Amino acid sequence: MNATPSDVIRTVSQEELPPSVREIPAGHNPMADGLLMLHQVDWIKLCHAHDLAIAEKGRRTGITFASALDGAITAASIKSAGGDNVYYVGDTKEKGLEFIGYCAHMAKVMASAMGKGWNGIEVFLFEDQQPDGSSKQITAYRIRYATGFQIVALSSNPANIRGLQGIVVIDEAAFHQNVQAVIDAATALIIWGGKIRIISTHNGAGNPFNQLIKDSRAGLNDFRVYFVSFDNAVANGLYERVCFMKGWEYSRENEQAWYDKVRNSYTNKAAMLEELDAVPREGSGVAIPGILVENAMPEERPILRLTLDNDFVAQGEAYKRSWCEEWINDRLTDLLTALNPKQQHHYGSDYARHADFAVVAPIVTRQNLDRSVPFTIEMHNVPTRQQEQILWHMIDHLPRFGGGFMDATGSGATLAEYTADKYGRPLINEVMLNDKWYRENMGKVQNAFEDGVIEIPRDADIKNDLRQLQLINGIIKLPGLRTSDTKNAAFKRHGDSAIAIAMAYLASLSDVESYAYHSATNPRRSNKADDLQRTVRTTAGFGRRRGGVM
Repeated sequence: MNATPSDVIRTVSQEELPPSVREIPAGHNPMADGLLMLHQVDWIKLCHAHDLAIAEKGRRTGITFASALDGAITAASIKSAGGDNVYYVGDTKEKGLEFIGYCAHMAKVMASAMGKGWNGIEVFLFEDQQPDGSSKQITAYRIRYATGFQIVALSSNPANIRGLQGIVVIDEAAFHQNVQAVIDAATALIIWGGKIRIISTHNGAGNPFNQLIKDSRAGLNDFRVYFVSFDNAVANGLYERVCFMKGWEYSRENEQAWYDKVRNSYTNKAAMLEELDAVPREGSGVAIPGILVENAMPEERPILRLTLDNDFVAQGEAYKRSWCEEWINDRLTDLLTALNPKQQHHYGSDYARHADFAVVAPIVTRQNLDRSVPFTIEMHNVPTRQQEQILWHMIDHLPRFGGGFMDATGSGATLAEYTADKYGRPLINEVMLNDKWYRENMGKVQNAFEDGVIEIPRDADIKNDLRQLQLINGIIKLPGLRTSDTKNAAFKRHGDSAIAIAMAYLASLSDVESYAYHSATNPRRSNKADDLQRTVRTTAGFGRRRGGVM
């Protein structure tokens, strides 16, 4: 038997472990029983693929349990097989004991990997390095393996992390006394190949944990974010696991009653959203303040608006194509010819056919990497084929075309698919607008306005569209309400240009290789510089048709 180190005070008895550990069935083997849920497996995969990982989670979804099992396997493995030390930093002493208890249970399952001198969970004296260079001894929990590696559960004092080497699991990070200090101290571990796992439910929108997630999704650091809510876990079999652990009988009716009981136990909706749905509290409101939007509007720029009535729609395809070609030559060609052929161009589009405006927004990446929207195209009641005609003409004449993001939700899927078929994937990105996409991408757009690295046309409707973006349940997206168009009160808008501009900006961040640019001769070139800053309306033809720069 191995000698007991002098720093060991005693071993932890089974009775000291929290109920969550004591209630695990004695013969429970997570590996053999296949009891890990899909999101637990995905989290472990993410941790093995990336050194820096964050779990943004609902409470009691099993992420900490999965991390403990993975930690036990890691510490029990030899170095050549990926073995390493694992350090757990919880927000409370009880959390540390729970984590180390999970690891101890797994260690018993893997008894063949343990040395004869393994004495269970040790309470030992840990040399806590202080910022001033001194140290003091504090009590901590430890499991030692025959591989030479160990699992250690420490307090949430950020000084504990400095100087450690291995895999650090920071649990319930948002609830640590000094969240930012813990995160800052942990990042130094990567210098010598350490790995960091940050796990937490939310604790308010202003918490550094929430800011870390926003920065990570915006690409400002190398952390990868994994999101799992209570509902995700339920869909993956959480209640079945609860039944297994508690010895309950499963039925669909019992699961629904359990689910309702959990939800209804919260008297405060904001608390429920934060605890179960990983939505930080106090997070609703305008996502991009008006002052930031106006700061991004240095000047008036062309806004091509085309509105067609049903008489036009009833005409034959040959007539509609011919009419649209004339509109393109009159309104769009000059703007495309004026673009700088040395700069890379992308675009974004938000599709609409009847109720809203279809908006196309090209975007330029400047030498200093700022982005600029030179003009936008807004179309109301324009047939899909004519939207295609206008869009494809623009794509064909964008200098150094680097790709586009297109709304492929609902009816927009057809135009997006045809465009992707013509120009290729992933040059054309067909985007399904849903909460997952908004959560993962709109923070980057918000940051662009906050950092002042994007310019857009100065226009009241565009400002109103961007102001409609709200932080709803922790996600930047559009609400259901529509607002009046300042140009024409008969029309309603639904943040249409906001989505197109967001798509354009995100497209400009992509790494798709650009096409070579070949300039096209403008068949109707004329000096219309002054016209580009004033409204031009045409009324000839069928019913009311408006085409112009607004």
